[in-house]
This record gives sequence, C-alpha cells and structure tokens, in this order.
Amino acid sequence: MSTSEWVSTSMPYVTPWGKGPSDLWGAETAAKGRRGRQRIIRAEEIAAPSEVAELLGTPEEEVVVVRRRLMYLDDEPCELTDTFYPAHIARGTRLSGTAKIPGGAVTLLAELGHVGVRVREDVIARMPSEEERAALQAGPLEPVLQLTRLTLDGDDRPIQVDVMVMPAQRQRLRYELRIG
Repeated sequence: MSTSEWVSTSMPYVTPWGKGPSDLWGAETAAKGRRGRQRIIRAEEIAAPSEVAELLGTPEEEVVVVRRRLMYLDDEPCELTDTFYPAHIARGTRLSGTAKIPGGAVTLLAELGHVGVRVREDVIARMPSEEERAALQAGPLEPVLQLTRLTLDGDDRPIQVDVMVMPAQRQRLRYELRIG
C-alpha cells in the first residue's frame, strides 16, 4: 500500500458517536498520523435524482435534503460525498444547514428518533464526471470508486443515502464482518 492510499471502513460512520469526537474524520486520520478535514460545500433541498429516489422509496423528483462535502486527507481532496435525507426528516434541522453537526449527522439522526439498524453498500468503479474530476484533482484517465450507502431504520424505512466518490488509485475499502 502506498503512503498516499487510505484504508476506509464504514462502521464508524454508521453508528451514533454520542459524546465522541466532534469530527470523526479528523479524529480517525489523526489517530493514524495523518490530517483530515472536510468542507461542506452546500446543503439544500433538491428534486431527488432517480437513483436516490429509488433507494429512499420516494417518487422521482420528490424533494430531498442534500449535503455535499469535500473530504481532504493531508490537504488533498480524497472524497466527494453527497448525503441525501428525506425532507420530512431533515427539513428545519441542522441536517439542512452547512455548519458542522456536533457529534455528526448519524448522532443527530438518532437524537431525532431515526436510528439506523441496517446498512447496504454498493461499490462500482467508473470514470468521473468533469465536476468530480476537478473537485478531486484526479488525472484525466483516473477512475473513481463510487460507494452508495443506504441506511435503514428498525422498520426498514430509508433514513439516509450517501453517494461517495473517491479516486480509485488512492483508496482501499475494507469490510470486516463478525459472524455469530
């Protein structure tokens, strides 16, 4: 593994932190001797893209709240993340704003009564759009990994969809499963 590659695991990002670090990404990178930060580019209500509408079980074009963040590792962009919430969950909450959320969005969702109990992730490799290539400072022939995460509550209702785009050459995804 090269020094610029990052090993990413999902578990810390799908579990409420409670009184944990105010910035989990920054804490995780610091624990590994690296520097991590994020910039919230925008938070707004939009018509749900078709893939997101399908995952959320809503009609296409229904209004959802989206937060777009650009993640940095050692001051280099490493991930572009769009997080989508049903409007009835996020409207009027900190999820619909551009300020950092103390304890993170998953903790706020839990405080609002929306606890994720099941997560499904799909990963594909593809070429980035021009906007993604520019944001991630990717090379002209550098593919990206797209990880799409659906979080469901105890009643199997969708509460969050994350679409993360990462330069493939700088990322390793790790999945660990506990059986039994």
